[in-house]
Amino acid sequence: MVTVASTVTASADNTPKPLTDPVKAQALEGRLGADRTGGVYYKEGRIVIAVSDPAAAQTVRDAGGISKVVTRSKAELASIHRELDRLGGIPNTAWGVKPDTNQVSVKIFDGAPSDSRARIEKVAAAHPDAIHIDRIRSTLKFKSTDLRGGNGITSDGYRCTAGFNTKNSSGTIYTLTAGHCPGSDYYMDWNNQRIGYVAYSHFGGSGGDQATIRANDPGINPLGTVRYWGGTYKQIDSSRFAIIGEHIDRIGVSSQDTTGSVTNPRITVNIEGTQVEGLFESNVCALGGDSGGPALNGSTALGLLSGGTGETVCNSSSSGSYLNYFMPVQKVLNDHGLHVY
Repeated sequence: MVTVASTVTASADNTPKPLTDPVKAQALEGRLGADRTGGVYYKEGRIVIAVSDPAAAQTVRDAGGISKVVTRSKAELASIHRELDRLGGIPNTAWGVKPDTNQVSVKIFDGAPSDSRARIEKVAAAHPDAIHIDRIRSTLKFKSTDLRGGNGITSDGYRCTAGFNTKNSSGTIYTLTAGHCPGSDYYMDWNNQRIGYVAYSHFGGSGGDQATIRANDPGINPLGTVRYWGGTYKQIDSSRFAIIGEHIDRIGVSSQDTTGSVTNPRITVNIEGTQVEGLFESNVCALGGDSGGPALNGSTALGLLSGGTGETVCNSSSSGSYLNYFMPVQKVLNDHGLHVY
């Protein structure tokens, strides 16, 4: 018996590798052009490229992608978007192209003018089924950054700490900090959100060490609380001059939370060549960058850190061997007609 072995010739697998890189998908869309594509989107975890003709669909498949033939091209939808833009600023509305629906999506929020929908529907009538309108039962607002006492603030490359947020009789808000902190404009240290300009600053003599920052940037939300670095907040309800022997909490961006007591209610300090009068003394620990930070007892505002001994490390409750000095908050409030809130 003769056994004859047969062989099978292997053919190369020409199946393209699945297109999973969004950068490559967007590049492919760009090569095809806005008149032949409708955008790129994810569906069930896979990248889809919308196209407006069968030849473009085949090009996408040849590249390993998933295609979907749609009615309107990216260029057409962009033109409708620009037409809506030319309506002018309609408050509390939003619109944009949605490749997954091949439409321009319009959202009308609470507070939009009563004629908003009519103006938008006039544009929609000229483009049947190309615009989808949703009514959203919510208002639009900026996601402002909360500013509390104890937050780190910066100006001209220097970091200090916000003391307390205060108001005048008209409701204008001022953030208190130390006057020796330099600069004319202040920002949040963690995201560089602008707070506002320095309305008043003084360092030395009977005026002490104080500054008021006009906290009026649209992106800032000044609150009447102090932020403890353990993740809690304390509402400030009152202010007064400190009393010797009373307990205080002190919060700063560098040393975080420390505690101690008032050791002298009124003292003159000569620090780095400047005589500063009318401060109070405490045995709390503090570090560089804590300047301007709040000292409080319960919900009562007492002081703003000026300066003191040269410690380099603070424990969470360290006190006793340190001497740090504070500008009385009540004097600052009295000087400028302000109150805590």
